[in-house]
Amino acid sequence: MRIVDPPPSGARLLWNGLRSLRKPKLEGPACLPDERLLRPAVELLEMDIARYARACGFRPEHGVPLSFPHTLAFPLHLLLLTSPSFPWPASGMVHLANRIRQYQRLESGQALRLAVHCERWVAHPRGQAVLIVTRAKGAGNLVWESESLYLRRGVAAPLGEPWPDALDLDEAALVRTQRWSLPANLGRSFARVSGDYNPIHISSLGARLFGFPRSIAHGMWTLGRALAAQQAPRPLTVAELVCEFKLPIFLPASVTLWNVPPTGPRHAFEVRNSAGDKPHMRGLFIQGERS
Repeated sequence: MRIVDPPPSGARLLWNGLRSLRKPKLEGPACLPDERLLRPAVELLEMDIARYARACGFRPEHGVPLSFPHTLAFPLHLLLLTSPSFPWPASGMVHLANRIRQYQRLESGQALRLAVHCERWVAHPRGQAVLIVTRAKGAGNLVWESESLYLRRGVAAPLGEPWPDALDLDEAALVRTQRWSLPANLGRSFARVSGDYNPIHISSLGARLFGFPRSIAHGMWTLGRALAAQQAPRPLTVAELVCEFKLPIFLPASVTLWNVPPTGPRHAFEVRNSAGDKPHMRGLFIQGERS
């Protein structure tokens, strides 16, 4: 276990990402990095929570957003993906899916012990995927955890168990509930909140260097914005979220939120393009007991 304290700066992470572009071509099977990274005491700062909440549309009554701890763990994800032991450049990894579980209510001022590692390879139809697991403990108890799936396209004979079936929604039951207008600078503004300064998000030039016509919205912003629209106006105690990222959102953009009429605590949703015929993200949010 390697202790990372303080976390690396955004500039350092960006430099690591650029340096990882020079990794030699992989010869033979990929090896799963076995390094485990730890931040022993990460405070949930009220100011940072409020900035994240405003960026994604959460209300003060929501308390600590379910997706907020991901921003604290993300620098550790990048350290793993840019490490010399990871077989490919971080810039070639595509964020495919996320699963988040919360077991106790989170409070501003609380200190979390964050641990991150590469759990396993996953065989995907489009290439080789890796599952990065984050676990957050408070006072010795597991309070929050996530599984983030990243894909390297075009890898033949990928290792690991096959990727399971996609998240299944009743598409006939989906109803459009919101429309969002996303500004051209959304990527830059969310980067300041999330610490994700991937060039494909923060400038059109950076996006074109990696094959995109314009900058694209962060998937985790789309997730946060959709999640804010699902949650009842009270803090969460127990909750679970599963999401899959589909087509990128090119900025500026107009997108729509679609929901299956909720049944009890289950909220199924999809973010689509303005016309409503192409998916950007699909998710299922299950809100547990009252706090």
